[in-house]
Amino acid sequence: MGPSTFAERLSQIQDEVAAAAHRVGRAAEDITLIGVSKRKPVEDMQQAYDAGLRHFGENRAQEVRDKFPGFNPEGIIRHFIGHLQSNKVKYLPGRVDMIHTIDSTRIADAVDQRFGAQDLKIPVLVEINISGEINKEGVEPIQALDLAAYCANKPNLEFQGLMTIGPLTADTARIRQAFREMLLIHEQVVRQVGTGVRPAILSMGMSSDFSLAIEEGATHIRVGTALFGAREY
Repeated sequence: MGPSTFAERLSQIQDEVAAAAHRVGRAAEDITLIGVSKRKPVEDMQQAYDAGLRHFGENRAQEVRDKFPGFNPEGIIRHFIGHLQSNKVKYLPGRVDMIHTIDSTRIADAVDQRFGAQDLKIPVLVEINISGEINKEGVEPIQALDLAAYCANKPNLEFQGLMTIGPLTADTARIRQAFREMLLIHEQVVRQVGTGVRPAILSMGMSSDFSLAIEEGATHIRVGTALFGAREY
């Protein structure tokens, strides 16, 4: 884990978040930091919670099943941020508070049915493959509007915005351009589909590129390694 404590790492990330926000005239409070706790034990999550983290992200449905609701301290908000298969949706109702990765009408239907069966509604984001990389999940940008509208019309889904993973490259200009395009798509979709009374969410940026994402309009960033340390696979 390195010498620094969770509190120190969290504080450092919060400083970087604030600096990025201020560079573009945004308020640090407008950025939500999601700590990506995948493959990390509940003890680590408790330490992060004690240090002040409230938003936690998991990317495997089985891990959600195993960790929650056992770990459910007051004020925690649980985000599902991984690729979702329809046969794993059953693990999520009652254990997550938002799903970032709706990438097909089939998954939208499965989530709507599973949550509806328990009289639950779930805020969702539509995942966009902004970089066009073949190994990435998400719909093409051109499909964003249709899938968002589809979600908004489902009785148990609350469409709240878009999510993406930036291009896997060291070229910051390319990353920035992708995030910039994402903001334009997001603004168009939100304008046409709306998010009801909920604020619109743009979830983008991870440990390596969250400052760029904030500068280009992200409202939620997903930080794992920088906060929890490297994962053991």
